[in-house]
Amino acid sequence: MNVNIQKIEIFSVRFPLKVPFIVSYHRYDDMPSVIVKMTTACGLVGYGEAVADEHVTGESAESTVSVLRHLLSPLLIGKNPMHLEHIHDEMDRAIRGVPAAKAALDIACHDVIGKKLNQPIYEWIGGRYHESFPVTHVLSIGEPNHMAQEALEQMKRGYTAVKMKVGVDVQTDVARVKAVREAVGNDVPIRVDVNQGWVNAANTGQAMRLLEPYGIDWVEQPVKADDFEGMLEVKQKISVPLMMDEGLKDVHDMRRLTMMQAAHKANIKLMKCGGIYPAKKLVHMAEMSGIECQIGSMVESSIASSAGFHVAFSSKIVKTVELTGPLRFGKDVGNLLYDLPIISLNNRPGLGIDVDEDVLRELTTDSYVVGDESHVER
Repeated sequence: MNVNIQKIEIFSVRFPLKVPFIVSYHRYDDMPSVIVKMTTACGLVGYGEAVADEHVTGESAESTVSVLRHLLSPLLIGKNPMHLEHIHDEMDRAIRGVPAAKAALDIACHDVIGKKLNQPIYEWIGGRYHESFPVTHVLSIGEPNHMAQEALEQMKRGYTAVKMKVGVDVQTDVARVKAVREAVGNDVPIRVDVNQGWVNAANTGQAMRLLEPYGIDWVEQPVKADDFEGMLEVKQKISVPLMMDEGLKDVHDMRRLTMMQAAHKANIKLMKCGGIYPAKKLVHMAEMSGIECQIGSMVESSIASSAGFHVAFSSKIVKTVELTGPLRFGKDVGNLLYDLPIISLNNRPGLGIDVDEDVLRELTTDSYVVGDESHVER
């Protein structure tokens, strides 16, 4: 069976959101994404996804399409997708960074490998450790009363924990947390994600003192991404766990995090590190340093969300997941199944999902093909 990569199709899509998604640095009215479809010489098909974020990795949807079309996809034509170490080394030699673009191809390779082996991805990247994960509802930034009402409604739907997006200004953020806590009661875990919005350790210290009465589970990335020293200062002064997100992208960041012990928790995202293969490396590095992990996302479809779940389900040190993109979309290309208040993966090969190509074509704004029988772009 010739499993070498013969063709890679690239689809630029926009996913409709049920409601706008608002974080400290941007408002999303829909979600741009890049889907890749990888076909091997023996006819196996794997899907991958890149959701770029200009504010986190410096990539846009447009730049991702260009990198995939002109550089990375041609590089992989004729390669064996099972040679993941070699593939990542070649991609890294070809271009620095662009982790979302690399993640799309990495995920597609894993989907192909799983289908070749007739096994779910989690079985051969560590084996299944977790049986299920509780699903956390993510509240985008809004007025305090509106966020409180949404949190209460989602608890009634079956969610068991809330993650709040904040980071506009300290006083209003405290009012948001206060309103949500009063709405859901004292027993519902509340996590606070600042997305760098409090900027520095001084502002964060003020905010955390004001938030003490509301019993939050942890605070995520309150200071600027590259301010590891600020994170360490915050960690030393607050009484709740601190999670790093935007500041943690690759193995170099993880090494710095573990050496400094600048946070209690690490939020690993496939779009920040380059896919499943490098994500597992980050998980192992964190585990060796006693840092608990979460697998998060950039609001991704069933394709990339499934990939993140495979990493999470096969990793003991991963304690929480935030991969709820498909629940936010008005229309999705895949059929990842959530069974609120939990998610549990099936045992189907590869990613374990079906991709509806009719929906994919409907949501596609541009598409390209790299490689064919002659390995010629068209």
